[in-house]
Amino acid sequence: MELDEIEKTSRKRGEDNNAFKSEEQIYMDVDSAANITEDAHKKTEQHNKSFPERKMEAFQGYLAEHKDQIHLIIYLVLAAGLVAIVITACLLNFNRAFVLLVISLVTVFFLVWDWMMERYGDRVWEELSSTRDLLSRNWFWIRWIMYMLLLVAMVCWLALDTAQQGTRQVVSFFGLLLLIFLMLLFSKHPFRWCWQTLLCGIGLQFVFGLLILRTTFGLGGLEWVGKQVESFLSFSDVGSKFVFVPITKTTTFFQVMPILVFLSSVISILYYIGFMPWLIHKIGFIMQVTMGTSPAESMAAAGNIFLGHTESPLLIRPYISGLTRSEIHAVMTGGFAGVSGTILGAYISFGVEATHLLTASVMSAPASLAIAKMFWPETETPSATASHAIKIDHGESKNVLEAASQGASCAVGLVANIVVNLIAFLALLAFLDAAFSWLGGMLDCPQLSFSLICSYVFMPLSLIMGVSWEDSFIVAELIGMKTIINEFVAYQKLSEFISRRKAGGPEYVDNVKQYISVHSETIATYALCGFSNLASLGMSIGALSSLAPDRRADISSCAFRSLIAGSVSCFMTACIAGMLYIPDLQCSRFLSTEFINTNVTNSSQLVTCCTQLYNSVTAHELLNMTIGEGFNQSSLSLQHCCTLTPLTHFNCSLVL
Repeated sequence: MELDEIEKTSRKRGEDNNAFKSEEQIYMDVDSAANITEDAHKKTEQHNKSFPERKMEAFQGYLAEHKDQIHLIIYLVLAAGLVAIVITACLLNFNRAFVLLVISLVTVFFLVWDWMMERYGDRVWEELSSTRDLLSRNWFWIRWIMYMLLLVAMVCWLALDTAQQGTRQVVSFFGLLLLIFLMLLFSKHPFRWCWQTLLCGIGLQFVFGLLILRTTFGLGGLEWVGKQVESFLSFSDVGSKFVFVPITKTTTFFQVMPILVFLSSVISILYYIGFMPWLIHKIGFIMQVTMGTSPAESMAAAGNIFLGHTESPLLIRPYISGLTRSEIHAVMTGGFAGVSGTILGAYISFGVEATHLLTASVMSAPASLAIAKMFWPETETPSATASHAIKIDHGESKNVLEAASQGASCAVGLVANIVVNLIAFLALLAFLDAAFSWLGGMLDCPQLSFSLICSYVFMPLSLIMGVSWEDSFIVAELIGMKTIINEFVAYQKLSEFISRRKAGGPEYVDNVKQYISVHSETIATYALCGFSNLASLGMSIGALSSLAPDRRADISSCAFRSLIAGSVSCFMTACIAGMLYIPDLQCSRFLSTEFINTNVTNSSQLVTCCTQLYNSVTAHELLNMTIGEGFNQSSLSLQHCCTLTPLTHFNCSLVL
């Protein structure tokens, strides 16, 4: 017993001895001692701090703890201030404040919508499960019934519209069908295309064009937007006048360069505040749902409305390596079918109609997806199948000023690229014209030139888009310049024709046409609105290959087909514009003033206005025509029409 007690006492003393502690226990003791020392230092530092410093730290902790509540209070105050401003402006002058009211209501609607979808979206989706199951079971028949109804409605509308406006719309319609047939015929995987993508893509184009070009509200709204864009671009003059005072008025490029820098800076700011990613995501989601395309290619197509063909792939940079070949083809096609918002500003500064440039930029997005998925149908399974899987980067800027500075700095490369390309391609064009003229002189054909060859090669294409015969060679020349050289040179040439028409000079000089009709200008504007040219082909391959080096072979194999598909997308948009757009020729003013003073007998505007005048009166009115307002005043104008126009279907015996 005594031995046991002695053994227990010795064991207890051994456990209490620090020399027999485990290594882990020793580390714990050291850590606790270090923590005690650190706490002591903190208490000492806290004690040594002044009273204002301690209060400031406490205040910062309070702000961090109640950050969400403080943000809510700030947002409510700002919202209350906005509401007060809108109400005050409406009370002072409602017509003047109408635009502000509309913008505010639209902003509030989307903010509330996003908040509700984020909070209750999943619950609503679950509640609609029975309805979704019913639609999915009968979706095949519902889909084809909708397709047939839309097709019948389009044909009936086209027939009625043609009876009122003439046969030019029919030419554009059959041109659209011919382009679609050729894409189906030369598809990478025939009979594997998706009808939903094709029909919904064309349907989105047609509906958007119909709302914009044929409704008073849509056309007036977009014209207002176009004027605001032109006014907005004029702010770049403030900076350009300071830098380029002696040459701003005389050099076209020095008028365009400040616009490129200004717009690049603004777009960078919109990216920083999150507006541009939000807008691209919404547009991409609409195309994804309606056309059945994957999220990645839908977001890239939406981005091409605002960005260039080398910038839009950055939106989906993390996903490029996992794209299928059909998706890569669609991404490249979207880049070739659109132009960036920055370059769009340059074309507007040339004098090209801003309304049509904005419309073409938006309409080309669904067209590019429809043509791309038809020319290279999907045969693989996309890696990203949900829209929420695509995350759009907001940029690397830390504040608004840094975003503006980075945007302006990025424009330097764009401006330099345009400068060197213009110098090279304009010089190359002059050399080709001289070389072909020299070669043609050997064959007694000195008028042979690169432009003349383009006009004959692309003339059938311009005809099927709805361009009149007399303008078809000029529009074909512009298409050739855009495809082989670049669209910048083509738009510059188009702006010369527009300025000559607006100047009111003779239509022909030495049997050479000086300008084209408004309708032909519009079709050309839509047909040229894209980066689909040989120079952009190499740039697009290089940009995508740098983002996904492991897919360089697939990118190169898709490139040439995507260039063709991008060009056809622009031509499809031009065909729809030819079907829908009816130019306001201001015939009453033309027939009452300019018409009487001109010696031109083969003007397309003259023939169109005279036809409208003759069709607007009955035989009884022809016999009893009196001077009135507009077309009713024009017994004299109708007599001039019958004397000067070569049309034989006028019953001019009642007038002359």
